[in-house]
Amino acid sequence: MKLSHKVLLVKVIKALSNKYIATILLFIVWMCFFDQRDIFNSIEQKGVLNDLLAKKRYYQQEIAIAQQELTDLQNNSVALEKFARERYLMKKDGEDIFIIEDSIPSKK
Repeated sequence: MKLSHKVLLVKVIKALSNKYIATILLFIVWMCFFDQRDIFNSIEQKGVLNDLLAKKRYYQQEIAIAQQELTDLQNNSVALEKFARERYLMKKDGEDIFIIEDSIPSKK
């Protein structure tokens, strides 16, 4: 090692032997790696939070769509008839219903 590296190493060792600096470094290491709210746990929890917020937005959109459909069904008899025919396969007297199923399963 060069002389400047040795001098630098001696200065670092002296600084680390100071009880205040050693305590601060120990505290920082403890808070970053061993504490209940360490860095890795915080990053993981932030990812979980982002996933939950995305799900919340999705479900709020679905609720808005369902409320709009409910309003249409309550106020529009044509929409009610269409809903009954599509969902529950209801028919008028004298009508025949043909159900066509896909042979290839759809990906969802």
